Amino acid sequence: MSEQSYDYDVLVIGAGPGGYVAAIRAAQLGLKTACADGRETLGGTCLNVGCIPSKAMLHASEYFDAAANGAMAKMGIDVTPKLNLPAMHAQRVDAVKGLTAGIEFLFKKNKVDWLKGYAAFTGKDSVEVAGKTYRAKNIIIATGSSVTPLPGVEVDNDKQVIVDSTGALELAKVPGHMVVIGGGVIGLELGSVWRRLGAKVTCVEFLDQILPGMDADVRKDANRIFKKQGIEFKLKTKVTGAVVKGKKAVLTLEPAAGGEAETLEADVVLVSIGRRPNTDGLALDKAGLAVNARGQIETDHDFSTQVPGIWAIGDVIPGPMLAHKAEDEGIACAENIAGQTGIVNHDVIPSVVYTWPEIAGVGLTEEQAKEKSEVKVGKFPMAGNSRAKTNHEPDGFVKIIADAKTDRVLGVWCIASVAGTMIAQAAQAMEFGATSEDIAYTCHAHPTHSEAIKEAAMAVTGKPIHV
Repeated sequence: MSEQSYDYDVLVIGAGPGGYVAAIRAAQLGLKTACADGRETLGGTCLNVGCIPSKAMLHASEYFDAAANGAMAKMGIDVTPKLNLPAMHAQRVDAVKGLTAGIEFLFKKNKVDWLKGYAAFTGKDSVEVAGKTYRAKNIIIATGSSVTPLPGVEVDNDKQVIVDSTGALELAKVPGHMVVIGGGVIGLELGSVWRRLGAKVTCVEFLDQILPGMDADVRKDANRIFKKQGIEFKLKTKVTGAVVKGKKAVLTLEPAAGGEAETLEADVVLVSIGRRPNTDGLALDKAGLAVNARGQIETDHDFSTQVPGIWAIGDVIPGPMLAHKAEDEGIACAENIAGQTGIVNHDVIPSVVYTWPEIAGVGLTEEQAKEKSEVKVGKFPMAGNSRAKTNHEPDGFVKIIADAKTDRVLGVWCIASVAGTMIAQAAQAMEFGATSEDIAYTCHAHPTHSEAIKEAAMAVTGKPIHV
């Protein structure tokens, strides 16, 4: 078949963080590129109803909480705040609008065609978008993920009683009592927003601790901090059903191990038990593709699928469902298509919970590291950090896990007001194969929160200064 019969060198399905980045990188590399997405605005879940709007609400609610609950008074600022929720929502919408418009500008700048509509395969090298068929030499699947439903608990965001993460961003008033189903990142972030703005918040988690997958010390300390902030936890508990009665919901709960049921009434229920890959509607069978048992598309290390010319990245393939992981995969995938060598080191992907304080980690937990080799651990409390103390931010710590023989850093975990920013240093150090000594002997500016990373590295060999 002739080259001219192809409409594009690269056609990306999905304009989320993975897809739009892959499209821009492919275009930068001189490939004729299109990106298909049916939303009104680009940016996928992350920019439209996920990472970005939730951070806008988290940031605004932190200011309100500081004014309402004495943090400002400690610093000599006496205020009595009044919540203007419509204005708070408006600044969230404005942040989203600016960023999604920015991607549209970048598409035009890099000559990426936006095909407005949802794509479905019609063959191994063709898709249909809004009634029109397009052929491409390479097709990248970057369709992301959506909220995992919970049997017996039906989400209806319009009614604002049982909502998912999208609905929880749009609440028209502060609920009296919010029940969050799931003690993971999304539930704790959005639960924190509404707790700060005045709601009573109860978090129901099936496991014996919140934040599954994170280091045990982090999970334990985070639980303590959130309890101190007023979030109630029902651990080792499952939700078996929910009934909406008027403007309230009644949940049925049972112990995870089995036992007597109880009921719990809420004004708003947030279902946040995880996310699942978006593959429905893609007609993968027409391209000769299938999904694995978890609904994901399997790829090789270069992001190629079992069908030549079809690639996949982001939440739709195995690995953590994180925007920055998808972005890096998008760049690597585009580079591989262009004949370059695009690699993502999946052992060094940081994760952040944007609560107050923030929680962040990269690499192995202490438990995982101990399964692989003998380790040394250094820990330093934020209460001993001069900047945190000056800022009235005593909660949290930094923990560094290193190989006992080689001293190579295997994992870094921290709870601090700016943990999400601090973790970048740890990730970069690990990318370069740093030892704890490398970090300990790197001069850190004073006074900064990041000095706690240096002190934790010093603690690996038993020589921290300020504790």
